Amino acid sequence: MSSTRRFNSFTLLQAADGSPTLAGLLARAQDAADRLKAIEGLIPVEMRPAIKPGPAEDDVWCLIVQGSAAAAKLRQLAPTLVARLNARGWKVASIRIKVQTRR
Repeated sequence: MSSTRRFNSFTLLQAADGSPTLAGLLARAQDAADRLKAIEGLIPVEMRPAIKPGPAEDDVWCLIVQGSAAAAKLRQLAPTLVARLNARGWKVASIRIKVQTRR
């Protein structure tokens, strides 16, 4: 007996339409990316590739950074970054900076 399987392909957006959990996750990822885009002009150009957006919980947003030197510079910039985010409509009280360790 021969069985032929057909898999229908669909986009991530189509999958998110069918799953509230996936839709929520996608919305959170897009929000984090939008936040990073809003502040990237305040971050030195050479540091930008070392920074990734992380999750936002309540009024705290997380940035994931490669290297302690970049993390130290971001900590200095944090008040300015928070002010920019608030001016753009996000309610952010603080930014948590998490240094990504290499595995």
